Amino acid sequence: MRFILTIITLVLFTTPSWSADFNKGLLAYNNGDYATALEEWTPLAEQGDAQAQSFLGVMYDFGEGVPQDYKTAVKWYTLAAEQGLADAQYNLASMYKNGEGVLQDYQTAVKWYTLAAEQGHAKSQYNLGISYAKGEGVIQDFLYAHMWLNISASIGNDDAPNARKIVEESMTPAQIEQAQALARECVKKEYKDC
Repeated sequence: MRFILTIITLVLFTTPSWSADFNKGLLAYNNGDYATALEEWTPLAEQGDAQAQSFLGVMYDFGEGVPQDYKTAVKWYTLAAEQGLADAQYNLASMYKNGEGVLQDYQTAVKWYTLAAEQGHAKSQYNLGISYAKGEGVIQDFLYAHMWLNISASIGNDDAPNARKIVEESMTPAQIEQAQALARECVKKEYKDC
């Protein structure tokens, strides 16, 4: 399941980089007033605001206040993902993985999961681990599957420990030790070039 954006009120009013219009849209979105959210975010998204683009992607992805339209969701997610927004990268990767609004493309999904995983996005790290475990978009590699699942678990992803256990069933104790060392090294490098 893709990440559905919800922001607590505290963040709503303490994030100085968001404009008043963005905050008005966020408050409306969180209250289920999708028409106002759409009205506030569309001009911002068209001006290049990555957060507004990502939220519009969610609205079109799930049909919140607009007809569900995966192609439009992909458009907005892509614009935000290209600006480096991890949530949008994750959502875009999931659309490529599932073939929603785009042709199913595991390699492209892995590309976007990797970019988000390198920013510490736990769900992307989890999905990257699953991709390595299944050999979807990458060559199957249980060491890297375990590494990413281990990292995701350490950040708090509740699904990662069970998936890691399943991967361990296909590994030797030496391989598990090696994967754990890879995870420690990856964390030291702040998830870059792992």
